[in-house]
Amino acid sequence: MPQPPAQVTAAEISRIAGVTRATVSNWRRRHDDFPDPSGGTDSSPLYDLEAVRAWLEARGQSSAATPSEELRTVLRLHGSGSGVAGRLFPLVLAASRRSADELTALDALPDSDVLAQADKAAAELAGSVPEAEAVRFRQDDVAALRALMRCVRSEGAQSALNVLAERELDDTASSGTYQTPQGLADLMAHLLPDGTTRILDPACGSGSLLAAAARRGATELYGQDSLPVQAQRSAVRLLLSAPDAQVTVRAGDTLRADAFPELRVGGVLCNPPYGDRDWGHDELAYDQRWAYGVPPRIESELAWTQHALAHLEPGGHAVLLLPPATATRASGRRVRAELVRSGALRAVVGLPVGASAPLHIGLHLWVLQRPEPGATGGASVLFVDVSGDQRDGSAGSGSGSAQDTHSRPRTRRGGVDWNVLSAEVLTHWAAYRENPESFTDTPGAARAVPTIDLVDDLVDLTPARQVRAAPGDIVPAEVAGHAEERRALLVASLAPLESAAGFGPWGAVAESSRAWRTATVSDLARGGALSLLRAAVPGSRTEAAAGNGGERLVLTASDISSGGGPSGTSEDLRSDAAHTVAVGDVLVRGVAGGNGIMARVATEADAEALLGHHIHLLRPDPARLDPWFLAGFLGAEGNIAGASTGSTILHVSPGRLRVPLLPLEEQRRYGAAFRRTHELRTAARRTAELAEETAQALLTGLTAGALLPPPESPLA
Repeated sequence: MPQPPAQVTAAEISRIAGVTRATVSNWRRRHDDFPDPSGGTDSSPLYDLEAVRAWLEARGQSSAATPSEELRTVLRLHGSGSGVAGRLFPLVLAASRRSADELTALDALPDSDVLAQADKAAAELAGSVPEAEAVRFRQDDVAALRALMRCVRSEGAQSALNVLAERELDDTASSGTYQTPQGLADLMAHLLPDGTTRILDPACGSGSLLAAAARRGATELYGQDSLPVQAQRSAVRLLLSAPDAQVTVRAGDTLRADAFPELRVGGVLCNPPYGDRDWGHDELAYDQRWAYGVPPRIESELAWTQHALAHLEPGGHAVLLLPPATATRASGRRVRAELVRSGALRAVVGLPVGASAPLHIGLHLWVLQRPEPGATGGASVLFVDVSGDQRDGSAGSGSGSAQDTHSRPRTRRGGVDWNVLSAEVLTHWAAYRENPESFTDTPGAARAVPTIDLVDDLVDLTPARQVRAAPGDIVPAEVAGHAEERRALLVASLAPLESAAGFGPWGAVAESSRAWRTATVSDLARGGALSLLRAAVPGSRTEAAAGNGGERLVLTASDISSGGGPSGTSEDLRSDAAHTVAVGDVLVRGVAGGNGIMARVATEADAEALLGHHIHLLRPDPARLDPWFLAGFLGAEGNIAGASTGSTILHVSPGRLRVPLLPLEEQRRYGAAFRRTHELRTAARRTAELAEETAQALLTGLTAGALLPPPESPLA
């Protein structure tokens, strides 16, 4: 049956054209040739998408939507539950293997030929992409197929893959699906021994962990996931990012229906689902995988742990990301005790809150090793705490690089500093693996705990408890020196804060608020007043990207939010299309939300950094636009809200942001005011951070018995 044409609302038209809803309403009233509604209601009419596009092209109104936004729009038009995104997964891989000219030629074919080519491409990928053999395209899929080809041609296959996954996960209404952060995935991969080439992820999700293993040289990648959309996404992602690796991904319930029952690998990486009561406890009660004890019904994480061990070769390692309750729940005590007693558990790492979803708890990394035949068990387990709970002076066992590393902040403004955190964890892990018996503890940071001390009535494997410094380990002089250093920095920060707060006075406008005559960023770009460089789209790491990054810093969205300088590295960059930041550029975060700064001007500290993901760069003509004037109005709350689309994640469409049309001299007056308010905001943030660090250092020193109250303190 022929399908009705795609229809869009007035809001969709405004997004496609990069104009406001009011502009679309004006078009409807003033232009007789504007397409008539083809559906909907009087209050909420719908318009034929192709007719609207033809009208916009006839008027010379170029689309402000990126190809990925166009694809997102077409998918939304199919409605919830259509399954179109899932059918398109194999086509991402097929399109990635075509040149830009070939994709252009395919887009020009009649609908029937496009469908035939799509069916053929999906059939050819059966066996590579889960469930590709069942894909059949329909007439109403043509618009999505064409949008997909344009997205792959313009922005790359990874961008198209992200859009499809975003839509399909929304359609399945699945909970608990999220992507493991790249920094965490890389850390987990680095915890495996060098040269581990065969890797399994039994809950592969989006494929982040297997992709990290491929970056370390793994050549055989195996994955399974219970959600077909995740298995498809993972397979396509890995085939794109690791074309030289052997990739095998299957869909299915891993614990109940293991797709690789005979597979033994050198390494397992896994971020399993948490708190699953329906993991198959009753039907799997006598499963041979439970060599360390039958996991209790509420301990699905211990089932995943033993599943990982069962798939390892003797001596192979597994790294799992687990919730902290797994280390302490009474129901799992016996299994934990057996893991410790047998030597299967080698290390537990406590991560900071916010390292990965769920963001409100500090997760743990468990490093396991399948014992060699005849092994008698390990003498100790390494515990590393990088949660940040005790980093400000609670420990101080002397000098050395490990202690110096521990004293540095592990969280940068806006998120986890994976470079510092990973270096600390890997330093301790390497030293412990080299010689567990001679490992030197770092109180408050890392400690090798004898097995006999762990196998008690609790078998508590919480790193923060195991590495806690004993009173005899604390060096009072070091604690006092650290606290005094924090206090001196706090006092020094008050001067710039006072200076920024003293700017004024601020006078009120004479009568009512000023009414601005404005233009959109798209209008200003067309007029040559500025250049708009869109944010780089995250994708697979390529040789070009690696060469482009080198040792240069990368400006991240977190840096914009915090007002700080570039804090990322080339490891944070997954694109070969990154722009270089110049002094005077206006930087706008591509995703709205939070309390941080949305827009600011690049300074000397930002110059020559590479533009990270999810940042829009506007380069104004200084003879026509003042940078700080532009940044101030672009970052206004109402402006950002009007230019954002999405429900859970708000993506900023920079072309829709509006700027008042003022003479350059008046722009500069506003720009100076915006700059001083920015300085006030960043100075206040820095002072607040130092105040918190100073208070924590003093409290820790006093309660640990390392600091004395000042002489002038009144006695109680």
